[in-house]
Amino acid sequence: MIALLIPLISYFLLKKATDNAVVMPRHYIYDSVSSKTINGKKVEDTIWHTLPPFSLTNQLGQKVGWEDMKGKIVVADFFFTHCPTICPRMTINMRKLQTGISNISRAGNTQADFVQFLSFSVDPERDSVSQLKMWADRYQVDPDSWWLLTGNKKEIYDMSIEHMKVLAQDGKGVDTSFFHTDYMVLIDRNQNIRGYYHGLDSAALSQLSNDIVLLNLEKDPKAKSFFAGKLMPLAMVFLVTIIGIGILVYFLKKDRKANDQRN
Repeated sequence: MIALLIPLISYFLLKKATDNAVVMPRHYIYDSVSSKTINGKKVEDTIWHTLPPFSLTNQLGQKVGWEDMKGKIVVADFFFTHCPTICPRMTINMRKLQTGISNISRAGNTQADFVQFLSFSVDPERDSVSQLKMWADRYQVDPDSWWLLTGNKKEIYDMSIEHMKVLAQDGKGVDTSFFHTDYMVLIDRNQNIRGYYHGLDSAALSQLSNDIVLLNLEKDPKAKSFFAGKLMPLAMVFLVTIIGIGILVYFLKKDRKANDQRN
């Protein structure tokens, strides 16, 4: 009985403690909310906004998209190489974030291979592959896990404004007239937005680093575990087994007592 009950009780206690202790980064931007009734209770089902596919070119001249980052958490920001104000600081802070995440990755693994960093250029007409490569070399950008992206301007601006809901504006031709957000955007493995963080704020960057680690520990809601939906039936089997053993022991003792009385 102890062997059957202890693992089950331990599982529920550990699950409850874990659920109460960890607060995962929340979702942002939803497409729709529907309601349905399950076991007499009204339950709301939120469809979170999924970022659309894209095809852009990185600083190595490679065409990349979400399919090249499958299973990874993504941190994205927006910049341009002629930027005289916040872009250098944003790039330096992104590099610090990348280095910090690598340092806390698994022992023996020099790369934090569960996270990908993306920097979209809001000035793709001037930010050619060679220009991005020069910027990457200047700031020691690691191309294995950090891509500087250029390509179709409309695609980049739609991603920024329509889907990530952050500012990007072209002032038409003057170096300082490109306006873009200082936010870094946290994106989960399903391309859902999970956070916005000021890229020039040390406290916000520290929170982003923590949230990246938490998202790496998050279970995919689309993936069912082996025990999903089976815990209650297993508990019933254990209970029936225990009752059955108890009944068997009772009748064995009763039979032995009857034999002793006859003898």
